[in-house]
Amino acid sequence: MNLFGKVTRTLLYFVAAFGTTFAHAIENMPGGPAVLQLNFPAPATKIMQEIHWLHWMMLIICALIFIGVFGVMFYSILKHRKSLGAKSASFHESTTVEIIWTVIPLLIVIGMALPATKTVVAMKDTTNSDITIKTTGYQWKWGYDYIKGEGEGISFLSTLSTSREAINNLEPKSSTYLMEVDNEMVVPVGKKIRMITTANDVIHSWTIPAFGVKQDAIPGFVRDTWFRAENIGTYRGQCSELCGAEHAFMPIVVKVVSLDDYSKWVEQKKKEMAAASDDPSKVYTLDEQKERGAKVYASNCAACHQPNGKGAGTFPALDGSKMVLGPKEAQYNILINGKGAMPKWAGVISDGDIASVMTYTRNAWGNKTGELIQTQEIITARGGK
Repeated sequence: MNLFGKVTRTLLYFVAAFGTTFAHAIENMPGGPAVLQLNFPAPATKIMQEIHWLHWMMLIICALIFIGVFGVMFYSILKHRKSLGAKSASFHESTTVEIIWTVIPLLIVIGMALPATKTVVAMKDTTNSDITIKTTGYQWKWGYDYIKGEGEGISFLSTLSTSREAINNLEPKSSTYLMEVDNEMVVPVGKKIRMITTANDVIHSWTIPAFGVKQDAIPGFVRDTWFRAENIGTYRGQCSELCGAEHAFMPIVVKVVSLDDYSKWVEQKKKEMAAASDDPSKVYTLDEQKERGAKVYASNCAACHQPNGKGAGTFPALDGSKMVLGPKEAQYNILINGKGAMPKWAGVISDGDIASVMTYTRNAWGNKTGELIQTQEIITARGGK
């Protein structure tokens, strides 16, 4: 193939790639960014409305300063150049000019700082909240614990629900691609929600642009912020602090509902938690543990070790792994306490989930140990009773 043919083929390839990418992005994301969006998302809280106003106010001020300064500069260059016979003035200093160029910028800065400070102070006022939710960042998911107000006692993990097939371009991408989760955080409209953020491993950041909220979640530290959603709807965000290989797969979805619907959700969620709670003495069959373990693996492990157990990059394969096929104690230890990039799962998921996913990995793919792990074994392994 000649050079012209190669260049043509390359151009066609990029055009096709651009067309495919654009085709996937022609639909607005419900609760997320819109097609060709240039500005902030529509505000869903009073704080975000103030941020919008501050953004445009400061942008206009900066634009006027830019036009004024460069306008005077270019006017002076064009109208007072030597070729037109202009002669430079000769003076040493001007107290009046120095006062003007000190006072005017000072007034501009004060005019920008006062409303900005008012908004920042309001953003940090977490007093008198109606509901308090502890948010914990994990690699790579979010944990929510409702610790005060209606819904107190509710606890769950929120994990990316986009399929691995869609990520690998093996099936069509939805309009909420990489911004959808299996368990949404649900809050009532018009109520002040206090968010307490921390992390289990590395620094994450809980961010919902429509709320005007961006709060880092730091291991060993507790930070807080708040929001009060003014409109019913679904709002989306992402972890906005680079936190590792799966950083892009850590979305945040908040569903704002009416007060009645929130009460119904609380009641239903507590029933689900009660039904799913582990009975340490219950004895499961191998098929029951494998079925449950497959779901736990898909939600918590597949992102790193791949759905087929083959691993990726620094994350080792589990299919045929000596650790998985070897003595149980080694796998107990790494699942409960973590090691390196592998987080500890004790306290993050239940003992029953750990037992089921361990059973699954020891009997999935090419691993056929036939071994069954019960909940009580995990409790004993971590030193519990």
